[in-house]
Amino acid sequence: MPTKRKSTRSRRIPSKSQSKNNLLIKKIGLVIFFFILVSYIIYHFREDIAYYFSFKSPHAEFHSSADTHKRTNQLIGLHTDKRFGIDISEYQGKIDWAKVDTLKKNIPIDFVLIRATAGKDKVDKKFMNNFEKAKGKGFLTGAYHYYRPNENSRQQAHLFIKTVQLTTGDLPPVLDIENIPKTQPMDSLKIGLKRWLNLVENHYGVKPIIYTGENYYNNHLKNDFYDYDFWIANYSKISSKLDSDWLFWQFTENGQVYGINHDVDINIFNGNRRQLKNVLID
Repeated sequence: MPTKRKSTRSRRIPSKSQSKNNLLIKKIGLVIFFFILVSYIIYHFREDIAYYFSFKSPHAEFHSSADTHKRTNQLIGLHTDKRFGIDISEYQGKIDWAKVDTLKKNIPIDFVLIRATAGKDKVDKKFMNNFEKAKGKGFLTGAYHYYRPNENSRQQAHLFIKTVQLTTGDLPPVLDIENIPKTQPMDSLKIGLKRWLNLVENHYGVKPIIYTGENYYNNHLKNDFYDYDFWIANYSKISSKLDSDWLFWQFTENGQVYGINHDVDINIFNGNRRQLKNVLID
C-alpha cells in the first residue's frame, strides 16, 4: 500500500528589509516608552526640579495640594522629638492669635519668626502687632530682615535696628537672603551681607542667623559664612530629615494653622526644647 507523503509547508524566512523594519519598530516603541516614563517623572517631581534649579521665594503665592499637606503631616510625624515653629509676615493677613496654638491639633508651636523689615525702607505693616501678640501668647519670638541685594547694606541694617527691639529670651535676629544681585558681583554682595551681620551683631550683642534656600546656601554662602547658624528652606518631596549643619529647616510654605487664614511656613528646630532655649538671647 503506497505511503502517503506528508505535505510540507514552506517556512518563510524574513527578508533583511523585514528584519530591519521589525527592529526599527521595537526601537521606536522603546523610545516612546522611555519618553512617557521620563515625562511622568518630570511631571510628578516638577516642583522639586523647579526648586533644584532656582530657589522659590517662600513669600510668593503658591497653590497648595493634597500631596503637600500629606507630606507636611508625614514630616511632622517623623520629627516629634524636635521643636516646631512658624514664620509670618503681613502676607498672612490678620491673625487671630487667641486660636494659634498647635500643628495637627497636638504638636505645640514653640517659636514664631516675624518679618520686620525689607530692604532699606520697607517696614512690615503687621510686624509690631504680630510681634507683641506672639510674645504675649508665650511663643519664643524673633524677627527677620528680607535683604535686597541691590540696596545699601548699612541702610538696611539701620532700618532693622531702628524697627526691632530684642531682649533676653528672644531669638537672635535673622538675615533673609534669597536673590542673586543684578548690579554687583557675588563677592560684593558677600561684603554687604557681612557688613549687615556685623552691624546687627554689634547692636544686639548676639550673632545673627542666616536664612536662605538650600541651593543658595551650598553655592554661595556655606564656605564664606561657615561661622554662622543657618535656617534653610527646602521644600523637596524627597527630603525627610535635617542636615546636621542646619539650625532650622523650613520644609513647607503651605502649612495650615488654626487662627491663620492663609498658608504659612512651617519650620523644624534641629534639637529639643532645652537646646532651643540655648539659642535664645541671654
